[in-house]
Amino acid sequence: MNRENQSKADVQAQFGKNAANYITSTIHAHGQDLEKLKAIIDWTGEENVLDIATGGGHVANALAPLVKKVTAVDLTTEILAVSRMFIEKNGHRNVEFMEADAEQLSFKNESFDIAVCRIAAHHFSNVGAFIHETYRVLKRNGAFILIDNTAPESERMDHFYNKIEKRRDYSHQRAWKKSEWLQLIEEQGFDLEELYRFPKQFQFEKWCKTMDLPDKEKHTLSKEMLKAPMDIRQKFRITEEKGAVSSFQAEASLIKALKG
Repeated sequence: MNRENQSKADVQAQFGKNAANYITSTIHAHGQDLEKLKAIIDWTGEENVLDIATGGGHVANALAPLVKKVTAVDLTTEILAVSRMFIEKNGHRNVEFMEADAEQLSFKNESFDIAVCRIAAHHFSNVGAFIHETYRVLKRNGAFILIDNTAPESERMDHFYNKIEKRRDYSHQRAWKKSEWLQLIEEQGFDLEELYRFPKQFQFEKWCKTMDLPDKEKHTLSKEMLKAPMDIRQKFRITEEKGAVSSFQAEASLIKALKG
């Protein structure tokens, strides 16, 4: 199995066994970014929306009352099943669920008015292919909304953040810098419209539990974070309680771009 296929298999394995955790995860279920997503589009009620890597279905759930149809796709069968239950329990009947790879979308050119990908792209092994495919399936003047955890511009801070994310979740590929996303999106042909930053406070125990991290690995990760240089501990607002990490802060970014 090549590296890219192994990466996809890792994602399916991790999200398959932890699917239910993503429905109830506070970080995923709520947040200012979801409210901003709803606010920055002038919805007409006629939009066909593509929710890429839907995960727990929180984007589809938020947008279903505002649009004509949401097509929610994900690589993992188990997470599609639990997100469908979540959406249908909330009474939405205009959401279609499909198994699909964000880097090889099985839709015709110019099929959607809006494409959204939230808190998922850091699991993608080929973000260039993902951006290309998103551009392809959007209609002219269609909006692309990318929301994801982003790494600081500093190389040291970037390395630290991606290292701890990888230690917690082996399916993590890379949290990209804001500047890297902006370059990729613009080079593809999108016109950049808006950028927002959202601080994210993580409770260490819950953060580890979401991916069912074994206690031994959790304790090792906590020790490594507490041994980080002071400027890194300050940057990520790492707090300590009884000799272990209690919480830390990272960030997510929302980028809105239009297909030119």
